[in-house]
Amino acid sequence: MKITYDKKVDAMYIKLNDKKPYHITKKVTDNVLVDYSKDGKVVGLEVLDASRNVVLPTKKEKISVESL
Repeated sequence: MKITYDKKVDAMYIKLNDKKPYHITKKVTDNVLVDYSKDGKVVGLEVLDASRNVVLPTKKEKISVESL
């Protein structure tokens, strides 16, 4: 899993699977989009207006968190 936040566009992306590319994106709410692979598995989530919808731990311009 990899989480990135871009302050310039105030968007957070949570990439759940590096091995499967996304095939289609579906809008779940006005601020949440979900990326699905061809076989229907969730591979990522995008949160728009992240500073209003997610508690962010830092004021840096960009952050990135990866699991090992």
